[in-house]
Order: sequence, then structure tokens, then C-alpha cells
Amino acid sequence: MSLNIGFISTRFSGTDGVSLESAKWAEILWESGHVSHWYAGELDRNPGFSMLVPEAFFGHEENEWINKRIWGQTQRDPEVSQRIHKLAGYLKSTIYEYVEKFSIDILIPENALTIPMHLPLGIAITEFLAETQMPCIAHHHDFSWERIRFSINAVTDYLEFAFPPRLPNIIHTVINQAAQEQLCWRRGVTSILTPNVIDFKNPPPPIDDYAMDVRENLGLAEDDIFILQPTRIVPRKGIEHAIKLVEMLDDPKCKLVISHSAGDEGFEYVNMLHELAHESNVDLRIVADQVDDLRGTTDQGEKIYTLWDLYPHADFVTYPSLYEGFGNALLEAIYFKKPVLINRYDIFARDIEPKGFHFPMMEGYVRRSLVKQVKELLEDKELRDSQCEHNYITAQKFFSYEVLRRKLNAIIANLIVE
Repeated sequence: MSLNIGFISTRFSGTDGVSLESAKWAEILWESGHVSHWYAGELDRNPGFSMLVPEAFFGHEENEWINKRIWGQTQRDPEVSQRIHKLAGYLKSTIYEYVEKFSIDILIPENALTIPMHLPLGIAITEFLAETQMPCIAHHHDFSWERIRFSINAVTDYLEFAFPPRLPNIIHTVINQAAQEQLCWRRGVTSILTPNVIDFKNPPPPIDDYAMDVRENLGLAEDDIFILQPTRIVPRKGIEHAIKLVEMLDDPKCKLVISHSAGDEGFEYVNMLHELAHESNVDLRIVADQVDDLRGTTDQGEKIYTLWDLYPHADFVTYPSLYEGFGNALLEAIYFKKPVLINRYDIFARDIEPKGFHFPMMEGYVRRSLVKQVKELLEDKELRDSQCEHNYITAQKFFSYEVLRRKLNAIIANLIVE
């Protein structure tokens, strides 16, 4: 039976985790005969299957006005409550319109009932689900209690109500075991573990003509050792450890390349990294101007590559994160069969490491024995290929489309039967 699936969030655009994983879900559901539709405040999906509602975007001016008055304080003005309800009411009416327009059978809120970046949207979805009892799969990525900035707030009543709601027509899914346990403890809600995945059944294609000159255009020589840090520049990524690794490798051919920018989280951290690299005599290159979601050209006429254009050229990947909800960049490095340095962040230690992967691993700092392991991988192609092949086969077993397909089919069967 073919179903119309309604994905709903503040944004489906770009390469953030929610946008990427929702697209994978849609692809898997399509292969099972279901048609996906999209509702969000910012969209890059097919317009014929989408409904754009600008007020649903977390960066919309009305939502930003509300956010400035509810976080970091414990009392809210009556006007704030009124405007929350007004925006939630409007958004709820658009959800009704969306469901009717595309004859939606199952609603999938993507993080919209999880992290309260758009409080009125979460309220609107919750009220809609309570009023209609529509079958729902709530896909949770980041809960409010995982972010310090939401710990002091004037909306505990709304958080209890909608982030996430406790309704009989909702099946909750989470991306790691810690979230599963916390959701049960804090809300009394059971959930299904649905980890992030990649299509390991189909390996990446060979480098095409467009991406042949990545090294040249990034200023790297053919014999340089291309060490890729495939993340944004934010403190929780632990990039200072990548700099320390390159310093201790003590090879001028090692170049540390960071793919993305600091974004909207300030520039103190990136400035610190520049200073640290200079003091450590590390060749650090931030190539965010030449990396984007889609290929293109800069204002200066230079090529813009995607992150997936960079991976095949990299000799080594660093992933020294202090915290991750899961670790998409880690799966991508495995997918491209690259050796990876890992900091044993909590979710990795609990959800990924026990599966039997082989990585050089650090625990909070770079030690000499770890540098020795990295050198061996860089110098010994047979060892490197063997480790990368082992990791690929392991990931295919636990984090492939096939794993997610079985889970989604079972969830949908339960929802439709009920």
C-alpha cells in the first residue's frame, strides 16, 4: 500500500543533519512505494511536493522576537504568550492545509518536536496531532536538555507539552542510546533507536572530471599529505586536537584542511585555532569559501566543490569531537574508505565503538603512541586499506540503508495496524 508521507520541520535545506537524514528516510520510503512531501520554513526540495511556510523557519523575525524573550530568563510577559499562541495558531492552520493538499497519511516531524528552536511550530504540530490523531513518527535528533542555552527558560510549560509530546498516535525514534534513556527517564516515553545511515550497498563513484583538480585548487601539491577536518568550526569539534596531531607528526608535507566555516557561532574559536596553528608551525587551511552544498563558482570565478568532492582526495580524516549526537562525518569517512582519528566522545563509545570498528583513538588528548599509529597508517598502504575495508564492511552491517529500511517498514506497519 502506497502512503503519502508528510515531513515537517523548520528547514529542509543544505547539509545539516536533519536535512540530510530526512532525505535518506524519504529515499528509503520511496523505494518501499511511499511518496514524500515537505513542509518547512526554508526548502530546497521539489516544489511540486512541498509547501513553503516562511513563518515556520526558526530564523523568521517573529520567532526570533519570541526566542529573545523566553531563553535565559524564568518569567515571560503576557504579550509573549499571546504571540506564541498567535503564531502557533497560524502555523497549525497551514499544517491542516498541507495535510489536505497532499492527502498525508503519516506525519514525520523532523526534530521539530525535539529541540525548541521554534516553539510555536512544536505547539502547532502537537495540537494538530492531538486534534486529528494522525499517525506520526517523531524523528528526534537533539533534545532541549542536551543544550545549555535552553536550560534556563520561561517556557517549561510548553516544553513539557510539546518537546516532545506524549500522545498515543506518536511513535518516537531517536539516533542514539543516551537519548533513548533520557527520553524515557525525563518524559516517560519509549522510543525506537534509528541510527544515522549511509547507502553502503552502493560505494561512492570514482572521481569525475569536475573534481579531478581539488588538490590543485586548494593549493596542495600532489605529494602533500591531505588531512581533512570535515566539520564546521565550533568548539565541540575539538579541532585543536587535530592541530596538535599535525604538529606531532612533524612533517611539513602534512596540511590540515578544514572544510567549513565558523558560521553564526562567533569567531573567537577560529581565531584561537589560527593562533595555535601559527605557534605550532602547522599549515592550517580553511577552505569554506570553496566548499558548499552544491557545485558552482565563487565571485572570483574559482570552483566550488562539495564536501564529497574532497573526501576522495584526502589521505587522512580527523574527527576529534568532544560531543556529537551521532557522527555523520565519521560515517562519511568510512564510506570513502579513509582512515580516521577519533576522540572517544560519549555516543561513539556507546553506540559505534562496540560494533567492532578499527580506528586510532584518543581520549581527550593526543599521545605519542597515537601519533605512531597515524604515521603507520599514512606510510603503510596495505595496513590502511585493510583497516578501511574492515570499517566499511562493519558499517554496512550496522549503519546501512537496509538496517533503516527494516526499522521503518516495521514502524509503519505498526502505525497502520493500530
